[in-house]
Amino acid sequence: MITVTETLKRLSDEGVSIWLDDLSRKRIASGNLAELVATKHVVGVTTNPSIFQAAIGSGDGYEEQLADLAVRGVTVDEAVRMMTTADVRAAADVLRPVYDATGGRDGRVSIEVDPRLAHDTAATVAEAKQLAWLVDRPNVMIKIPATKAGLPAITAVLAEGISVNVTLIFSLERYREVMDAYLLGLEKAAERGLDLSSIHSVASFFVSRVDSEIDKRLTVLGTEEALALKGRAALANARLAYEAYEEVFASDRWVKLATAQANKQRPLWASTGVKDPAYKDTLYVDDLVAPGTVNTMPEGTLNATADHGGITGDTVTGGYVQARADLEAVERLGISYDEVVTKLEDEGVAKFEDAWQELLDAVAKSLQSKGAEQE
Repeated sequence: MITVTETLKRLSDEGVSIWLDDLSRKRIASGNLAELVATKHVVGVTTNPSIFQAAIGSGDGYEEQLADLAVRGVTVDEAVRMMTTADVRAAADVLRPVYDATGGRDGRVSIEVDPRLAHDTAATVAEAKQLAWLVDRPNVMIKIPATKAGLPAITAVLAEGISVNVTLIFSLERYREVMDAYLLGLEKAAERGLDLSSIHSVASFFVSRVDSEIDKRLTVLGTEEALALKGRAALANARLAYEAYEEVFASDRWVKLATAQANKQRPLWASTGVKDPAYKDTLYVDDLVAPGTVNTMPEGTLNATADHGGITGDTVTGGYVQARADLEAVERLGISYDEVVTKLEDEGVAKFEDAWQELLDAVAKSLQSKGAEQE
C-alpha cells in the first residue's frame, strides 16, 4: 500500500508545496520521480544549469540521443537544448495529474533560460518563449534570474501568458522588484485579454547561501556576539521576504488583479540544503513553514525531512520582529547586507554560467566521440 510519510504530509497540510530540486533522465526512466510523487508528497520539480550539468555530464541515459544528435551534426547548444527540454517534457508528463488536480498551482517543472543571457533582457525573453514552445506542456515554468536585466524580461514573458519561476533572489529590495515585475506582467496580460487564471509564478528566494556568506564573516569577527548570530541571517531574510509578500498581496493593486482571477506569486524557498554540518539538516524546512509557500529540496533534504523533520506549524509569520533585529545586529557588526546580497547574486549567476559551460564542454566531447564512432 502506498503511503505518504506523516512528516511530509504535515508539511503539506501547513500549506507548503514540496518540490524536488533535481532531475535526470535516469530518475524519470526508473520510475523514481513517479515514486516520489506517490510516496513523498512531491508536487513539483525544479532544475538549474548545475543539475543538468550533473545529470547529462554523467552520460547515464543520454547515449542514444547523443548518438542521434551526432549523426545530425547539430551544434552543441542545440544538443543541450534538445536533451534538457526532453527531460523537462517527460517530467511534466509524470506530474500532469498533480497539475490537473491542483488547477495548475502545482505539478510544475521548471527549466532555466541559458544563464549566459542573464544580463540581456531581449535574449532572455526570446529564449523563454523558445523553451516554452519546445517543452510544449502547460505545466512548464520558465526560470528567469532576478537580475536587473531579468526584471523587464519577467514582465514581458508573463505578458505572453507564460508561467515563470523567478530565480536567484537574495535581497529584500530585489524581491519587491520581482513582485512588482510580476504584477506588471499580469496587468499587461490582462490588457491583451489573456486568462490570468492560467498564469502562475513562484519567486525563488535563496536561503542557505546567505548563511554561508554571513556566517563566514561572523566567524572572522570571532566575538561572542558575532558567533551568537551564526545561522540566523538566512532565516531572518526569508521571514522578512514573507512579510513583504503578505504586504504586496494585500495591496489595492493586487486586489484588482485578484478579481480577474489572477494567482498570487508564491514565495519559494530555494537552496534549502544545509551547508554547515553544525546545523540540523532540516533547518531550512522546519523553520520556514508558512501557508502558500513552496520548498524545493534536494533529495537528501527531502529524505531527512521525511525521517526526522520537526514540523510544528507556522514558523514564519510570528518572527518578523526578531528577524529584523537579527539582520540589524549583523549590520551593527560592520557586515553590509547590501554587499552580501549583491555578491551572492553575482556569484549565483557566475556559478550557473560555469556549470553551463562545463555541460557544453562535456556534450561537445560526447558528440565528437559519437560522431567518430559513426565514421
